[in-house]
Amino acid sequence: KLRRLTGSTAFLLKVMGGDASGVTRFNQLPLSAKTIAGLEQAHFQQMTPIQKESLLHSLCGEDVVGAARAGSGKTLAFLVPVLERLYREQWSARDGLGALVLAPTRELALQIFDVLLRVGARHALSAGLVIGGKDLQAERHAIARMNILVATPGRLLQHMDQTCGFDWAGLQVLVLDEADRILDLGFARTVDAILAALPSTRQTLLFSATQTSSVQALARVALRPTAHRVSLYDAHASTTPALLRQHYVLTDLPDKLDRLYAFLRAHTHAKTLVFLSSCKQVRFVHEAFCRLQPGVPLLCLHGRQKQPRRMAVFYDFCQKSAAVLLATDVAARGLDFPAVDWVLQVDCPEDVDTYVHRVGRTARFDSPGNALLFLLPSEVAMLGLLEAKGIPINSLYPKIPHGQPLPPPKRPIQSQLAALCTQDLEVKYLAQKALISYVRSVFLHSNKQVFKVGELPVAEFAASLGLASTPKLRFVNKSLAKKK
Repeated sequence: KLRRLTGSTAFLLKVMGGDASGVTRFNQLPLSAKTIAGLEQAHFQQMTPIQKESLLHSLCGEDVVGAARAGSGKTLAFLVPVLERLYREQWSARDGLGALVLAPTRELALQIFDVLLRVGARHALSAGLVIGGKDLQAERHAIARMNILVATPGRLLQHMDQTCGFDWAGLQVLVLDEADRILDLGFARTVDAILAALPSTRQTLLFSATQTSSVQALARVALRPTAHRVSLYDAHASTTPALLRQHYVLTDLPDKLDRLYAFLRAHTHAKTLVFLSSCKQVRFVHEAFCRLQPGVPLLCLHGRQKQPRRMAVFYDFCQKSAAVLLATDVAARGLDFPAVDWVLQVDCPEDVDTYVHRVGRTARFDSPGNALLFLLPSEVAMLGLLEAKGIPINSLYPKIPHGQPLPPPKRPIQSQLAALCTQDLEVKYLAQKALISYVRSVFLHSNKQVFKVGELPVAEFAASLGLASTPKLRFVNKSLAKKK
């Protein structure tokens, strides 16, 4: 059992009795007793399809490219072979770095690290977390003693360049998780530099929710030509979870916050994740709604928060049975929030992939979930884009004629927001910045068939935020002047 499994999948099938069709549980695989015990202790017993299909190859030392939708169990699909590879190699503290897991964001890296600690609890392997926002000097002292590192690309490259004694020459396994997001965040050159420094004899596991051309190009560079490809996407099936109920509402821009507030008031016992397009919008809505008290705990998560605060918010929301998390797309990728009932997209996503990742925070594994997309009348073209990708989304109010927005809300909060802006200069400042950042986001989106900044009722929107006047939007005015 201490020998490394080598050769092909046929060898593993021989160990398992020649047939893997009936293998559905981890304890049916030829895993070490320590890994099985760790999985059972963490309450992981049944394998998901991506785990079953990829483990048959990764446990044999093959490179694997895995593509599966959010919530499919990709984390265990790479952590199990990492633990098994080092265990069979009898890896110890004196052997140094044996496995490296790269994740696009700090939150995802922390989540992977948490699962690693639980599943690998019975192994005598050291594990470390290397992410921005932590004490660099403390990481330098510990990094040389780590067998497994979970890291973000920028921070890892910083240590590779600056930390004396950091040796990765013996690396056995490299994992690239959420590879599409790593590239989307602009880490392509960083990853190229890391790959160039790592030993070519390593095993590489690449997992992604979407298989874009850039991900495929990365796979060609990072993996061996013989890499096994596992894709659980059916060309005729939806890219969103089967148990996800997806709806949209057409609403005028000045009515958005009224509808959001009314929704939260009506779902005080639910766990709701609300997506907005910018940090400043998240801050304003959080501050304003906290004062209006919708009757449910309100949290906010965005990229401008310091790392300890983001981690505290993440864990707080995970532990609550009923709460609202207002967030930017920093929460859209990879994060596993347990038991989310609703995902609300108050601002239209920039593309279909972003939509898929946002709604993927609910209906994870075999649990049901609900998603609601707010669209402006000028954004109805997004429905065609979703339909073209096979995403089943229906109107929340089918009796309203197609293309017609909902009637104005019966109990608007505009007067309350206006009073807040008058009484509290901080709220007024946040409202102004929220408006500017929202209009700028619409202005910068590349799909002008969906995002039409010239059709936004900016003055009415400003009033709906409680502002007595409209902030100046020079970047929009200059653009419209050029078109004339």
